[in-house]
Amino acid sequence: MLLLVLPLSMLLAAQAQSRPPNWALIWTDEFDGPAGSAPDPAKWTHDLGAGGWGNQELETYTDSRDNSYLDGAGHLVIEARQSAPGQYTSARLKTQMKFGVTYGRIEARIKLPAGQGIWPAFWMLGANIADKGWPQCGEIDIMENIGREPAAIHGTVHGPGYSGANGISQSFSLSGSTRFADDYHIFAVQWSPAAIQFFVDGNAYFKVTPASIPQGANWVFNRPFFLLLNVAVGGSWPGSPDATTSFPQKMLVDYVRVYQQRRRFRIK
Repeated sequence: MLLLVLPLSMLLAAQAQSRPPNWALIWTDEFDGPAGSAPDPAKWTHDLGAGGWGNQELETYTDSRDNSYLDGAGHLVIEARQSAPGQYTSARLKTQMKFGVTYGRIEARIKLPAGQGIWPAFWMLGANIADKGWPQCGEIDIMENIGREPAAIHGTVHGPGYSGANGISQSFSLSGSTRFADDYHIFAVQWSPAAIQFFVDGNAYFKVTPASIPQGANWVFNRPFFLLLNVAVGGSWPGSPDATTSFPQKMLVDYVRVYQQRRRFRIK
């Protein structure tokens, strides 16, 4: 896994150029609404329950306004809370059965939480997961962060033969003492039949192509995927919260936007 570091000034300068030309907005949630209201039920549904979610996570996901709500200032808040010693609640939102996309630019502007054992993510799963299961459905992790790495995020793809700890991944780090919890950043992928390219604040830092996956493995990124936003607590990768971890922890999402390239017609 490689770690790329870019100066903050370069990141900020790139924000104004984060979207290339000739892209059309096809789906968005700007999270406008009254403070304390629920995420738009026409766009999002919730995963519910505990059980570790395949990663030995500690949280129970709920659809309570304690864990997911609009702040009235144009942001979605996903809030991880400690309900008792060693017990946590949070939220995992998804567009499954409401919206899916094949290819395009998928981006979100997010301010991350921080702390040991906190695991926020913006990601995608193949819409055929109910039929094919995981990892055959494919997974695109646009952004993951683990609390012990406050200045680093990870972009990863998972599929059959390259999943879990063997996912194809690269990390991106802010320079100096800056943390992703200090301000909003734009996390994106540009996804085409030939490649998935990962961006932070307009900076391309990682590309995956069919040639990147193990020989003989299947490229499963040629079908519809749905979107997910969540904050996990604990798990085999980030580890558990400790005495340094404060609660509640909040992930603030300014927007989620999906673009597709405009078709170009040649006049004869």
